[in-house]
Amino acid sequence: MSSGSTSVSAADQQSRQNISPNRLIFISVLVATMGALAFGYDTGIIAGALPFMTLPVDQGGLGLDAYSEGMVTASLIVGAAFGSLASGYISDRFGRRLTLRLLSVLFIAGALGTAIAPSIPFMVAARLLLGIAVGGGSATVPVFIAEIAGPSRRARLVSRNELMIVSGQLLAYVLSAVMAALLHTPGIWRYMLAIAMVPGVLLMVGTFFVPPSPRWLASKGRFDEAHDVLGQLRTNKEDAQREIDEMKAQDEQARHRPKAKELLRQRWVIKLLLIGIGLGFTAQLTGVNAFMYYTPIILKNTGMGTNAALTATIGNGVVSVIATLLGIWAIGRYGRRHLLMTGLVIVILMQAALGCVLQFMPQNLTQSYTALACILVFLLFMQMCISPVYWLLMSELFPMQVRGLLTGTAVSMQWLFNASVAFTFPIAVDTIGNPTFFIFAAINVGSLIFVFLCLPETKGKSLEQIEKHLKKEL
Repeated sequence: MSSGSTSVSAADQQSRQNISPNRLIFISVLVATMGALAFGYDTGIIAGALPFMTLPVDQGGLGLDAYSEGMVTASLIVGAAFGSLASGYISDRFGRRLTLRLLSVLFIAGALGTAIAPSIPFMVAARLLLGIAVGGGSATVPVFIAEIAGPSRRARLVSRNELMIVSGQLLAYVLSAVMAALLHTPGIWRYMLAIAMVPGVLLMVGTFFVPPSPRWLASKGRFDEAHDVLGQLRTNKEDAQREIDEMKAQDEQARHRPKAKELLRQRWVIKLLLIGIGLGFTAQLTGVNAFMYYTPIILKNTGMGTNAALTATIGNGVVSVIATLLGIWAIGRYGRRHLLMTGLVIVILMQAALGCVLQFMPQNLTQSYTALACILVFLLFMQMCISPVYWLLMSELFPMQVRGLLTGTAVSMQWLFNASVAFTFPIAVDTIGNPTFFIFAAINVGSLIFVFLCLPETKGKSLEQIEKHLKKEL
């Protein structure tokens, strides 16, 4: 690793010298969240592509059945589990900025592979590669943003990660519906998947214009460089100095603490990791991605046509974006626990309602739109109260010494839960039927109890204060 890839060079500092702190933070967050935009597009576009990929090969599809459909969908998520785990180590070792740069290469290569895939095995392999990038970005982007933001803006800025995820999904839904309506060429899904290269390219270029994480620099003992970066990111120089002093104090305490390997065996750290994994279970077993991946399939099963189902799915993206904007406001006003529990209560009610609609209403247009309404209300509270809080907590909970590793581990487990939902949902609906949604509702009752009993509150504290508080409380 050359020093130029991790150090704050004179050229880097000079290029940012004339940019105001607020603008530099805006640019840095925008660049980092290109990874989130790619994440959202890659997970959302499959909903529009699947109906065309299930067509026979001679009609431009891949001839997917229920099993291979689950494999293609879940392969990205399995890759994401590995990517988030590996990126935790890489970002701790080499820095958040370089990790994002490496992930951008995988975004581009994976998207290209899915677009040119000649067979199902090739598609699964390409989606696996793309998933590594998606997972790596999901673990690295929130941490990078949290570490460049000050305590007062951390919640709002980290929540923009979720905003870009749902914006990417909305973009995917709109483009798939427009392309389905306007283009009638075989293999239209290939064009849908190829567009995913664009945010990867933007991420790669953008990483050359953002500063490294000051907290990562401090964790390597490079306090002068961290101070220089904070000086560019803070309008108030006293705030910058205060943060540096906190980092130095934390570093001094770390000298008297066990090494990272020993820290990972401490009871409070293990508890934090288990809470992080439990939050991933909570977020994914809401069944949110059953809707994000399979809404067109659900609506088609109520009698709605393919193009109409794709168009209706745009509602998912619109509601998700609106909900995330509301969530950015709410997350700075209310505690993490309060928002999560409120969201889970509504999620439970909507899962049960959707199960009743699909199980007991006659199959007609009224059923289609009632089912869609249940999905949209579910997504409103999911994306306002649960998803942004989850990603924020992943950037807050873990101690600096092992933050990348533990965030990566917790997020990788979240992706495995995601994969299990993506793979089993079409099979469950095929075998169990509509009671699948009642199962989700029952699981969410357990998640609500877990959040009530186990989740600590982190609102209003700096990352260093959170670490000190959690060590004492756990």
